[in-house]
Amino acid sequence: MMRFHCLQHVHFETPGNMEAWIKQRGHSISFTHFFKDARLPSLNDFDAIMIMGGPMSVHDEHAFPWLKKEKEFIAMAIKANKKILGICLGAQLIATVLGAKVYNSKEKEIGFMPVHFTENAYQNKLFKGFKAEEMVLHWHGETFALPEGAILLASTETCTNQAFAIGKNIIGLQFHLEVTHEILRNLVKHEGHELVPAAFIHSGEKILKELGYLERNKTILFNLLDTFFDPSLKGQKALLRAG
Repeated sequence: MMRFHCLQHVHFETPGNMEAWIKQRGHSISFTHFFKDARLPSLNDFDAIMIMGGPMSVHDEHAFPWLKKEKEFIAMAIKANKKILGICLGAQLIATVLGAKVYNSKEKEIGFMPVHFTENAYQNKLFKGFKAEEMVLHWHGETFALPEGAILLASTETCTNQAFAIGKNIIGLQFHLEVTHEILRNLVKHEGHELVPAAFIHSGEKILKELGYLERNKTILFNLLDTFFDPSLKGQKALLRAG
């Protein structure tokens, strides 16, 4: 059994399908809910962390003072060789902790749009079951430069750096595979003010008509989690290597 700890920034961006996978596989999960309490666990209390998304920026320490503590915690977890998966803001936090720039994207991407996986990702067993192109949910206005040692895994038409991996312990995904029907409805409800007409922003009505993509997203997410967190991979050389 693995002990997961989830860093959750707002009440409506939960681990969703990731929590479902944890429970189905017999693992355990604990939480830091920054919107309630910023207390963080000891490094000895967990094996892996999942870092969720949120509407704030990695640069918003003045508005959210706990961001500084969270960054320090992520840095310690990286140094301790914990398994780390970051989603959207979570991926940006990993990037900034590792010294990479986080900045405004050329275009906001909100809605179900294709993401294209690189040859590195497509050929690697970590992404078994993924097609070269998948329809996934995007909801972001910022992106990141690749941290040192990171391998690019996925891109979109308007945002080159959509996913990265560093060695065998770190994955950052800009897009959302974890969302359930409930999470998506809550995103539209709480963040609907972002759905202004633009080239890569879909309306709330269109997004909620495309819930059918979520089942495929859940399937490939489970494949990824099974491989990334499989205890049999411990001690193995880095899963991902430059081409």
